[in-house]
Amino acid sequence: MNDSMNEHDSNVSGRLKVAVIGAGPAGVYASDILLRQLNQKGDELGLGEDARIDIFEKLPVPFGLVRYGVAPDHPSIKYIAGALEKTLANPDLHLYADVEFGKDVSLGELEERYDAILFATGAVADRPLEIEGHDLTGVHGAARFVEWYDGYPTAPRDWPLQAQQVAVIGGGNVAMDVARMLMRRADDLLPTDIPGNVYEGVKANKARELHMFIRRGPAQAKFAVQELRELEKLPGVQIVIDEDDFELDDATIEKAGDDKLTRQMVGELYAIRDMAEEMAAGGGVDFEGNPADRKYCIHFYQMPAAIIGKDGQVAGIRVEHTRVNPDGVMSETGRYSEYPVQAVYHAIGYKPAEVAGIPYDFNAYTLANQGGRVCTAPASEGGEPIARLYATGWAKRGPVGLIGSTKSDALETVSNMLADLSTSPNHGRLAPDRDEDSIDQLLAAKGVRPIDFAGWKKVDAYERAEGAKAGREHIKVTDPDLLRHLALD
Repeated sequence: MNDSMNEHDSNVSGRLKVAVIGAGPAGVYASDILLRQLNQKGDELGLGEDARIDIFEKLPVPFGLVRYGVAPDHPSIKYIAGALEKTLANPDLHLYADVEFGKDVSLGELEERYDAILFATGAVADRPLEIEGHDLTGVHGAARFVEWYDGYPTAPRDWPLQAQQVAVIGGGNVAMDVARMLMRRADDLLPTDIPGNVYEGVKANKARELHMFIRRGPAQAKFAVQELRELEKLPGVQIVIDEDDFELDDATIEKAGDDKLTRQMVGELYAIRDMAEEMAAGGGVDFEGNPADRKYCIHFYQMPAAIIGKDGQVAGIRVEHTRVNPDGVMSETGRYSEYPVQAVYHAIGYKPAEVAGIPYDFNAYTLANQGGRVCTAPASEGGEPIARLYATGWAKRGPVGLIGSTKSDALETVSNMLADLSTSPNHGRLAPDRDEDSIDQLLAAKGVRPIDFAGWKKVDAYERAEGAKAGREHIKVTDPDLLRHLALD
């Protein structure tokens, strides 16, 4: 260890202590990176090689977006969850689930006990849909629907799925998830961890025709290739496209070719175009050539202009046709079309959560920060870093990127945190309360019973046992009280 850490300094005691708010991928990845960075260069920085990291999660279970924000039929999800669980098993990480920041523990109480506080609070709300008819019955934000089919503890048990014709607004992965779930057959989801109430809801779904509206063209869509490949394999679903949407000019094709991911995505969309032509030529069949009983219609260059209502209910949607230049700049045309639908789902972006006492950037939909350092105000307003407070994940950069993007994002934040701590007094030991049991004593005094990693493992074991009874790998528990009972009793 660095000689400076061996000095007898009455102001230096114990290892670094860091609090992380949020046990989703962003918080867990950042915690892992922090421990690895300390192990590699903590001595060089004068900080020591290890730290105690306490991860606070408002829900009774960890994993955030992986458990509650991604469609259950994504095959990669269980592998990501497994990797996160392996990280949480590290004895230097301590899970405090069912402990809500701002309610059960305050910023001042954490600052008293931790040298740095990292916010990885994610996003739970939809950006508002600001068009005529947005308040009609039958208009749903994607976030609420995702919570329902993912079994979020406070989500409704039932979801209205009576509409035979539905619209999905959006050109990203969440829109694709929502559309796919609306077109799924319930039995196709049995290999996943969907709760029983979601299975029954999907089984009763009356949707037979879905229209996805994307403002720009195929070269500007934000779909991941994996999302498109999952679309290609929906049993009983005929994909319908307008061939004119795929007539891209040379300049647009050249621009799309500059980026590898865009090039792959456009290539996959062309494969979908070819599939759609074969499905139509076959008389309306699915990807296996079987008769299709549902249609999935993809509309590029169409921007929602208004939702049409009748007696307070959704009755249709009006869209404006758009033009897009090779650089992705969109312009309006003044030409409109209308489609009869009885429900509209909008997936136009999430709004990362505001955090009590932490400045927010309402233009960027993030906590006010620079490079992950939480600031007094957005950079455009001259904000200055606030000592010891940091942000990562969607709280830092907004709701963009895939789950894996949080790793590089966390590395920047962690690097800045360690740089700050290394130049701070007392080798970064800034919290006056160095007792590692202090947080447990505080929560106990308040009557708060946190759920630790061992408690989560009890929940996981129960869910797997329930799955085994039904011949499935896993069935998710949705009742928050049952989650607490399983974890604590």
